[in-house]
Amino acid sequence: MAEEMRSQIKDRDISAEMRSSFMDYAMSIIVSRALPDVRDGMKPVHRRILYAMHELGMTPDKPYKKSARIVGEVIGKYHPHGDSAVYETMVRMAQDFSLRYMLVDGHGNFGSIDGDAAAAMRYTEAKLSKIAMEMLRDINKETIDFIPNYDGEEKEPAVLPARFPNLLVNGNTGIAVGMATNIPPHNLTEVIDGILALTRDPELDSMDLMQYIKGPDFPTGGYILGRTGIRQAYTTGRGSITMRAKTEIEEIGNKARIIVNELPYQVIKARLIEKIAELVRDKKIDGITDLRDESDRNGMRIVIELRRDVNPSVVLNNLYKHTALQSTFGINMLALVHGEPKVLSLREVLHHYLQHQIEVIRRRTEFDLRKAEARAHILEGLRIALDHLDEVIALIRASATTEEARNGLMEQFQLSFDQAQAILDMRLQRLTGLEREKIEAEYAELLKKIAEYKAILADEQLVLEIIREELIEIREKFGDDRRTEITVGEESILDEDLIPREDVVVTLTHTGYIKRLPVTTYRSQKRGGRGVTGMDMKDDDFVEHLFVTNSHHYLMLFTNKGKVYRLKAYELPELGRTARGTPVINLIQIEPGERVYAVIPVENFDSTQQLFFATKQGIVKKTPLADYSNIRKGGLIAINMREDDELIGVKLTNGSQEIIMGTAHGMSIRFSETDVRPMGRSATGVKGIQLGAGDRVIDMDVVDESLDALIVTSKGYGKRTPLSEYRIQSRGGKGIKTINVTEKNGEVAGLKVVNDEQDLMIITSAGTLIRIGIEGISSMGRYTQGVKLINIRDDDEVATVTNVEKTEEPDEMEGSAEGLADGGTENPTAEQSEDGAESEE
Repeated sequence: MAEEMRSQIKDRDISAEMRSSFMDYAMSIIVSRALPDVRDGMKPVHRRILYAMHELGMTPDKPYKKSARIVGEVIGKYHPHGDSAVYETMVRMAQDFSLRYMLVDGHGNFGSIDGDAAAAMRYTEAKLSKIAMEMLRDINKETIDFIPNYDGEEKEPAVLPARFPNLLVNGNTGIAVGMATNIPPHNLTEVIDGILALTRDPELDSMDLMQYIKGPDFPTGGYILGRTGIRQAYTTGRGSITMRAKTEIEEIGNKARIIVNELPYQVIKARLIEKIAELVRDKKIDGITDLRDESDRNGMRIVIELRRDVNPSVVLNNLYKHTALQSTFGINMLALVHGEPKVLSLREVLHHYLQHQIEVIRRRTEFDLRKAEARAHILEGLRIALDHLDEVIALIRASATTEEARNGLMEQFQLSFDQAQAILDMRLQRLTGLEREKIEAEYAELLKKIAEYKAILADEQLVLEIIREELIEIREKFGDDRRTEITVGEESILDEDLIPREDVVVTLTHTGYIKRLPVTTYRSQKRGGRGVTGMDMKDDDFVEHLFVTNSHHYLMLFTNKGKVYRLKAYELPELGRTARGTPVINLIQIEPGERVYAVIPVENFDSTQQLFFATKQGIVKKTPLADYSNIRKGGLIAINMREDDELIGVKLTNGSQEIIMGTAHGMSIRFSETDVRPMGRSATGVKGIQLGAGDRVIDMDVVDESLDALIVTSKGYGKRTPLSEYRIQSRGGKGIKTINVTEKNGEVAGLKVVNDEQDLMIITSAGTLIRIGIEGISSMGRYTQGVKLINIRDDDEVATVTNVEKTEEPDEMEGSAEGLADGGTENPTAEQSEDGAESEE
């Protein structure tokens, strides 16, 4: 016995055995489980579920039946796997957010887009949907092959007739061994139009077919960004498309909110909301104040409430970047062709489906022809019997048995076995004249059908015409509008694309509150006006920096510790005129005890430009702008500062311009910046002006000989002086007087280089702001004290001045009641005239 057993043992190399066994397993997974057939677009489990429901009579016109009964029928007869695999597949076929056209009509809880699981199969019910009947149409007319089931006791379809191209219409997803498929759903109307075009012109390629099939059409709607990925997938079989949620921005008063109405395909709503909440909690997305789901039976509605100081477009774009509101779908059009996995282009998918339909129509026609010929054969026998009725009756009456009568009929009238049997089975009512006419009419109709069937089988164009007619019928019955919109343009949109390019006013307060607003917010007034409220301030705060830039320019923020940070202007919150702003520490990573002292807008980091620095103690430095092109999020050292010094100004120059600096005590110096050699970022600098006791530098600017120097004092006085009156000196000198500083006009608050085409903005420590046309400010000598530009309360003083480009405003806005309130007048008062005369003296 042992010897006999040993004789049955065969030596095999283990690596060869593993290779062979694994390949058998892999091919079994590929062919029998994981990949769809190109003809009907179904994996075996989908096919078996539909066929089992068809055999159970669960048609759309019948009542629902328990899902457990369907699952039991499938696993008992056709699918030797777990019941959960079958039920989960059936559930997906009944979900309107999973399949573009549902194949199962579910009754009960079949899950939700929130990720909720379906109820147990003992609770739910189902039947075939109407469109699923088109997948099974003519299945009993020998249109497809049947194969033995897993135990050989039943037969199952090897493929379904699939009267519409389900592989594209509903898509499919599957992971096999070493390969995967991921085919998106499409619009039924478009796909059928594509097939119709291919039947008329077989030479069409995938690009031509894109005229009809625009791209995937997801059941959840949304957007597809661009056509590049679609084109690649349709021509090569592989590609990637970017899906985006369908959103809208609602304006409610001075606040905005984002409404999400449609999601990208396969995105779970509840997880999306959790992700957004997580990003807000971790402060990765700023500006969201509330998040709620208002979806109901009428549709989806996710509401994202925003803070009023944020740009909703930027928040939305950040949501696209960090959440599944924008997702990628990797298309891999892999399917079984004659039992082998192949990556297919759009044309190849449609071609294989069309060939399948040609075979289905041929086999159906052959089946109908056989049936018609068989029936015509019987009717021919009945006609012979009716023509010889008396002889047939006599022969039957004379016969002792049925077999004898049948044989007699076959011999006497040259009938076949089936014809003789049909005569014997004929009821007496068929002998009436009316019944005989029916037999003749039926026979004539059958002869027409037989001729028609033979003509179809002999002409492929007739087969194609039938396919076209039936596809058009399905399109008219089940076709609908596209849900997913394909946008034209780039696949990704940057923040800059969402922000309009416009001039904006940027303000930064002493305590670090920053904001931006359109430059047109402030209108021009005559000098001596009271001004309008610029922003609400705390008692201990005032505006320290105010300038005009473009929303797309960089802002370089220099701090008291000599560090520089960088932001885009549009990243600042856009607030109303009276709004205080947002703490700058929320926008940049300022260290404790550090605050922004100077801000300079930069369009780009041109290596030919220089940054010229000036400090309160009169130190200056020049450094190439290119040295600051890579500013880290945590900032970068811009200049080494002494402990008792502060940065008061930074200007962008070409390296060979002239600089003018002004001090609080009314001194100024003009020198060439070539006197200052370029230094590294961390250098301290050199002396720009020698200061008197208690004096300090308050401002600096770049000289233009054709322009004027504008000086404004802390008590609202100001004047223009031609720059030609300021002689060029050597760097480091004491300078010359620029204004006569008295107790009446106060110390110098600002010194700017201006022209008549500009306006002057003055803002006080209390937050009052006025915009004045510079052409209306008197031009005076260096030793005068100026004229009053703005009425200042005793407890207030000028904090910041800046010159801006003039904007067109209606004439009636100038000198309005608001602008001239509290004593302001269109013309200088007697006191102002007196001041001017006194100054001239």
